[in-house]
Amino acid sequence: MRSINGYAMLPLTALRVFEAAARHRNFTRAAEELAMTQSAVSYQIRVLEDRVGAPLFTRAARGVTPTEVGERLARRARDALGELRDAFADAVAGGQQTLTVSVVPTFAERVLASRLGHFQVANPDLIVRLDVSQGLVDVAGGAADVAIRFGRGDWPGLRADLLLQTRRTPLLSPDLATSAGGVAVPADLLRLPRVDAEDPWWGDWFAAAGAAPTLSETRTVPGLGAQTLDAGVALAGQGVAGLSPTLFAPELSSGRLIQPFDTVVPDGTGFWLTYPAARASVPKIRAFRQWIAGAVATLGGPA
Repeated sequence: MRSINGYAMLPLTALRVFEAAARHRNFTRAAEELAMTQSAVSYQIRVLEDRVGAPLFTRAARGVTPTEVGERLARRARDALGELRDAFADAVAGGQQTLTVSVVPTFAERVLASRLGHFQVANPDLIVRLDVSQGLVDVAGGAADVAIRFGRGDWPGLRADLLLQTRRTPLLSPDLATSAGGVAVPADLLRLPRVDAEDPWWGDWFAAAGAAPTLSETRTVPGLGAQTLDAGVALAGQGVAGLSPTLFAPELSSGRLIQPFDTVVPDGTGFWLTYPAARASVPKIRAFRQWIAGAVATLGGPA
């Protein structure tokens, strides 16, 4: 085996292919990501297995599973390739590092938009790039450094730090409330269209508020998949939306939306900061983790 200064020359191409295959647990998906043929992926895996002297995967009809040796190598390879990506990005930026943050639209609009400038001022050596999308980017694969996601915090292979627990209550425009003759008791909401009325959260909220709607009373407006979009429906007077009074405090303060009842109910979800656990101590990720924790604390309570 060839070596330089006593160290075996690393088969970097094979390691890159191996890391993708281990992450996807599928040679075909790894080939698609790397723009290679499946046979080329298989060849590079064989090259690496020959170098290691042990099998790295057990093969099955629907994919592959890393062996114990393969799992250990995959973790180290993922960390090493991440460091190489960071080093390359640093070189390209001429001394500045890029922090790529994938974030869902509601959090981007309601939290980051008015606060991210403070992080940039405090970290002038970082270039922050936001990727605002509902889609799940491959953080483990390096598509982003961190991702702020909405859900229950159960994303395999990633550490998830809870930023805001989601608690919602019905919000609506004053004009819509007036059209129903006012909203004095929870049952009055049944005379109005509700955004995504089939969402189980509505049943939880009515139960907590002491009302019990029947299916025949349900009038629904399609949900748009994000609170910031559902809020647009409510602001237009087209329906009552289950929204976070914390995130939409400006609209409540201005009177563009009203909160007719004090009952606020969690829906079991929240906004989470996710990243590979092995990269928690990378300086730029550590800096963002510390800053975002402080930023959400200023909201004054759960979402």
